[in-house]
Amino acid sequence: MNQIRKFLGVVWVVLAIVAGYYLIVSQAIPKFESPKPEDKIPAIIYAFILTPIIVGGLLVFGYYAIKGEYDIYEDAEHHLHIKED
Repeated sequence: MNQIRKFLGVVWVVLAIVAGYYLIVSQAIPKFESPKPEDKIPAIIYAFILTPIIVGGLLVFGYYAIKGEYDIYEDAEHHLHIKED
């Protein structure tokens, strides 16, 4: 199960990169290039608010999953414990 968590950590990191690319290239840039002034506000929201929140959250979650911060260990009495330093 811990190996699945580490694999999914890689998935979250890749998803963060794909989401960041999509938000900037497919959403923000076309809105910035639009001649209509009402498209500037969504472009600013996509580029400077949503992208850092989404990408940052997925990257941090994936990083901690890869590092094993969410690993669960079983002791001799078959109790489950989260790894503590």
